[in-house]
Amino acid sequence: MLRLIMAGLMLLALPFAVSAQEAPVQALLQDHAEIITKNSRKTIGPAIDAVATSALPQAQEVLQAWQAKEMWLRKSDGLFFKAEKLDGKTYQLTDFDTGLDAGTAQKADLKQIKPNSGIRALIGTALVQFQLSDPDPVRRSAALTSLERDRNAASLTPLRASIDSEADPDLKARKIRLERLLTMAFGESDTARVAAIQSMSGDLGVDVRATLNPIVASTRTAFAGTLPDGVNSAGALIPGSGGFTDADAYALLVDLKLAPAQVSAAEIREALAQNISGARSGGVPVAQLSDPARRLAAYDTLAEGGLVPPRVTPQQQAAAIAAHSYADVYSEPSAQVTDAAQQALKGISTRVAVSQAADLTLDALSLASIYFLAAIGLAITFGVMGVINMAHGEFIMMGAYTGYVVQQIIPNHTLSIIVAIPMAFAVTFAAGVALERLVIRWLYNRPLETLLATFGISIALQQLAKNIFGTQARPLTSPGWLDGAWVVNDVISISYIRIAIFVLALIFLGVFLFIMNRTRLGLETRAVTQNRRMAASMGINPDKVNMLTFGIGSGIAGIAGVAIGLFAKVTSELGSDYIVQSFMTVVVGGVGNIWGTLAGAAMIGFFQKGIEWLNPSNTLAAQTYMIVFIILFIQFRPRGIVALKGRAAGD
Repeated sequence: MLRLIMAGLMLLALPFAVSAQEAPVQALLQDHAEIITKNSRKTIGPAIDAVATSALPQAQEVLQAWQAKEMWLRKSDGLFFKAEKLDGKTYQLTDFDTGLDAGTAQKADLKQIKPNSGIRALIGTALVQFQLSDPDPVRRSAALTSLERDRNAASLTPLRASIDSEADPDLKARKIRLERLLTMAFGESDTARVAAIQSMSGDLGVDVRATLNPIVASTRTAFAGTLPDGVNSAGALIPGSGGFTDADAYALLVDLKLAPAQVSAAEIREALAQNISGARSGGVPVAQLSDPARRLAAYDTLAEGGLVPPRVTPQQQAAAIAAHSYADVYSEPSAQVTDAAQQALKGISTRVAVSQAADLTLDALSLASIYFLAAIGLAITFGVMGVINMAHGEFIMMGAYTGYVVQQIIPNHTLSIIVAIPMAFAVTFAAGVALERLVIRWLYNRPLETLLATFGISIALQQLAKNIFGTQARPLTSPGWLDGAWVVNDVISISYIRIAIFVLALIFLGVFLFIMNRTRLGLETRAVTQNRRMAASMGINPDKVNMLTFGIGSGIAGIAGVAIGLFAKVTSELGSDYIVQSFMTVVVGGVGNIWGTLAGAAMIGFFQKGIEWLNPSNTLAAQTYMIVFIILFIQFRPRGIVALKGRAAGD
């Protein structure tokens, strides 16, 4: 009889067993139906983990439908489906196990599973393990980005499992890096974590430091008696030494609820005021409470009666301090891990300092090359002719606008820049020759009149540019191959435009040296620079040399305008932003000497960047300090770094 009953029960259970085998996803969801329908973030974890770790091929689709609020419960039989609205209140059901249509149902017979944001975040974390191995590289990259933003220990195992099968080299490098970072924070053993820390100890990435810093984070705390064994202490603290005062120690005890708080003077006055009875408080007449000693005595009387909290006496405070030990304790319990993290951070800090110095040097060289380009034309005209040309900045502006006009005609940015450079030289060369022939030639040896005349011309040129191009900034777009920056590491980087300007400055230096040392014009220019009268007696036409020199200086300023316009706003005031620096560069370097101009640009560039590094929040201070420095410098070396001999030196 018993055997018949058992056989009957087995026969009854057989359909359910077959059903579970044929529909494993549905069976899994039914096992956790109660907590799924309850929809609470506090209890949903086991259900999500069960689906994610089930190794079922449909697991990812179930989680995605759940996260997207597309999972529904059919009330008639309690089964879960993916549902899509057809029309009205009719929904098309899809079976999770087979992926086939499971008929339709009315909304009244369905209950939508609506996970809140917290549950969707948990599902998203569970989906990462599938997305890391998704055939679509875009999804794999998105999953990695999600892990990089929200790192957790649960992601370490699926991340490791996806590394070997990763075909994309860039994604594989990202996975390996993230695996090292997660191992540093959540590794399964201290040995693994230390190995990961040591492997990343030479990396200057911000993410590495962001991972190491929490490991070495410490909290100041106190212990009754001596420091317990096994505590990973960053250092013991002794009250009264090392900047840790007795007051600090007692305040720490109060914060940790290990000692009663001190009663403040305001609290004493408030307590006495609230306990006045018959013109007395604590047995002391109110008129006598202005005496500090009587006030404390009255408060102590109230405390003895249990009306107010008792005061902590100095003796009690000292006893409480002496009864405890104090230390900064790491939140990380493993001393082996914190020691490795400290060593890594120390090495990284040194490398960061070196990299910051290198980055500052590159920035200073970049700024110096810009100043050199802006000043080289002025150095030629000022040095050879002794003309203070206040309109030099407007030639820079004209060059930038020439580049803008060329780009409107030639849309190809690379070709337009190639055409704009000689075009800017031609335009500003012609403008410089016209200025020299019409104005400057009549004002030689009259520096004040020359300064005033060129200053007026600069204002006129600015207004002319406003009339033609308007007051809004015009774009001078750099070629696509100049976009971005050369990144050495997370600290050192410099834009390709700055590198191009630096190279352009070197090219101009070479061209200028060639012209001055290898051509007839250069020979005549040097002759006029050294001795104008002697050069004229040798058959050289000083007026022609002055005209060509002024034109060449103006043309170089136009090319500098094209270069500067690639990263600065092209407006009518563009030149005025560089005229002061150009004059300072020439004066500091040495009037009329190309090597002096180069040295002056380097000195000003490095000095300005140094000041900005010391005070990064105030760039105006850097300009002010730079001007003060130059004023002091020329007091001791009025002829500049490289003094020129001859007429320009004061013949």
